[in-house]
Amino acid sequence: MSVEAQARTGTRRGPSGRGRPRAFRRRLLLLAFVAIVTAVVMAILSPWADKAVKEIRLPLRHDDIIRQQANDKNLDPSLIAGVIYVESRFRDQTSHAGATGLMQLLPSTADYIARKSGGTEVVRGDLADPQINIAYGSWYLRYLLDHYHGNTVLALAAYNAGEGKVDQWWRDAAESGERFRVADHIPFPETRDYVSQVLEARRAYRRGYARELGL
Repeated sequence: MSVEAQARTGTRRGPSGRGRPRAFRRRLLLLAFVAIVTAVVMAILSPWADKAVKEIRLPLRHDDIIRQQANDKNLDPSLIAGVIYVESRFRDQTSHAGATGLMQLLPSTADYIARKSGGTEVVRGDLADPQINIAYGSWYLRYLLDHYHGNTVLALAAYNAGEGKVDQWWRDAAESGERFRVADHIPFPETRDYVSQVLEARRAYRRGYARELGL
């Protein structure tokens, strides 16, 4: 039958459909390849991404210094990390009150620590050094824990509000025959919040950074 006859009768055949299954299979293979590559890339990047998210949410720096100071001063390294987190979020900064560095030490407090520990007067710029700042802050934590017979709540309250104020709150509770409680015996909302935040941060660092902190 001629082309013209086919056109008139509508019997002309189009191109063969045999190529369609092959193209479909090629697309499937391409999609499978992309899926496999994506899975491999995600597997490689996932630990890094998880760590990056954790670092943003709960940063940790200078863990070697923290471990060293915790060991030297018989402290829980997660407590040191918790104090640093609440005080400065692991950023070197100076507050409006003049507290400096990772553990936010006032120059007067640093001088007091230096005298008590047998050191010399501290140069203000030295407090920006992580080694010096964490060493001094850790010494002060140890001193406060000893002063309050191992009571972490009282030690943290004193780190924030000062030893003199906490001594008075402690005496008031004792004279009333009451056990010292944050909610009842710390009149400063800022100090109550500070103690709670550090204790929560300590728990978070114990869960999230046990290996890095040597726990």
